[in-house]
Amino acid sequence: MVMRSRNVNENPCNMCMPMGGILALKGIEKAMVIVHGSQGCSTYMRRHIAEHYNEPIDVGSSSLNEKGTVYGGEGQLKQAIDNICAVYHPEVVGIVTTCLAETIGEDVKRIAEEYMQSHSQARVALVAASTPGYGDSFGEGYHRTLRAVVETLATDETRHEGVNIISALLSPADIRWIKGLLESMGVSYTFLPDISETLDKPYLKEYRKLGPGGTSLKDIRGMGGAKATLQLGCTVKNAFSAGMYLEEHFGVPCYTLPLPIGLENTDLFLATLQEVSGKEIPQALEQQRGRLQDAMVDSHKYNFAGRCAIYGEPDMVYAVTALCLENGLLPVLAATGSRGSRLVPLLEKKLAEFRETPQLLAGADFVSIRQAVEERQVNLVIGSSEGRYLEERCGIPLVRLGFPILDRVGGARQLSVGYEGTVLLLDRLTNALLDHKHKHYRKAMEDAFWRPEEANNTSADDRRI
Repeated sequence: MVMRSRNVNENPCNMCMPMGGILALKGIEKAMVIVHGSQGCSTYMRRHIAEHYNEPIDVGSSSLNEKGTVYGGEGQLKQAIDNICAVYHPEVVGIVTTCLAETIGEDVKRIAEEYMQSHSQARVALVAASTPGYGDSFGEGYHRTLRAVVETLATDETRHEGVNIISALLSPADIRWIKGLLESMGVSYTFLPDISETLDKPYLKEYRKLGPGGTSLKDIRGMGGAKATLQLGCTVKNAFSAGMYLEEHFGVPCYTLPLPIGLENTDLFLATLQEVSGKEIPQALEQQRGRLQDAMVDSHKYNFAGRCAIYGEPDMVYAVTALCLENGLLPVLAATGSRGSRLVPLLEKKLAEFRETPQLLAGADFVSIRQAVEERQVNLVIGSSEGRYLEERCGIPLVRLGFPILDRVGGARQLSVGYEGTVLLLDRLTNALLDHKHKHYRKAMEDAFWRPEEANNTSADDRRI
């Protein structure tokens, strides 16, 4: 494996940790978020989320200023909680920190506990998560916040036969597919976080401050009494894993799985779900699996020429790398802005005997990714729209996947999980290769076969390709 690190990070390949914390909390029913930091931080994050999901996004801020930075922002944070409760009447208020709050050493968990003690009649639950923007990528912020949610709210007061599904960031369409599968099997479940409605609402004539959808507070409180947890996302370390917390503190077995993208990963998810729930997989899934196999055969003759660069959050990168390997696409580069995930050792194991040593980049920026893309003769890039400059400046097609997608619509409607979603994603990858080939084959043939010394002896018509 070839790994490369840079002391200077230009145009980093990740969003900041509190952004991930916001996305995790947006999947909880009747929840509001307070960003403990300057007003600009919440504005920047709200803008990115609103552009990707094309939904109005409300995010509160403690609006730390110069005085709060010097003397501490505890008073401003408590005032922000009061304001949020008065305007939105939430059931849960999640607090995420920023670089500024962490640098001055704000203990948000203590502040939240003291607030609840002094407001014993308040009908709201407070969850505080430490998510410094400089700590790591938004994936770690997402998982740390989910861990804080179950640490604060989950109990084992009632044992039940339900299954917890705790997932890395998926699109609302992906979550709807998984929920539909669970309901068709008759499996009782708690899906955390559930952004399938909160970040992909139907058209409403009147704006609602807190719309329907999300994981209910009641269901979160019952997660400690579940039969098992399926954690979708295998790169998060145990210390930040909500599923591992439930196992260690409540004895709920945690099955850590990759995102169900691709044939092998979807097979593993369904087999584990069947084992844990004792329910039969619907017959319709067999037909979907067969259609995926047929699509793999259809596209394989084109995919052999693909040399892919995959970048983004670790769980997405791992799952898409596995999909490429199944379909003859050569993943010559896998990159993530995260420094603290288990992606690199997991991919090293998976790619150990591959025909060409891929390059793995952790803590990557787009300068190092572009250099590797050019060196490794990549002809297909897979990742968020943050890498659109690779398409513009290197002329390499970009298949947009993950978060954020800011220069296209429909990011919330992309289905990539399960057999059905894998077919759709595989078609996008193959068609991007075909489109690039059809647009550039004349130039490629000219470069390969054009002989200037022979041109003088041929007519103009003969030289046309």
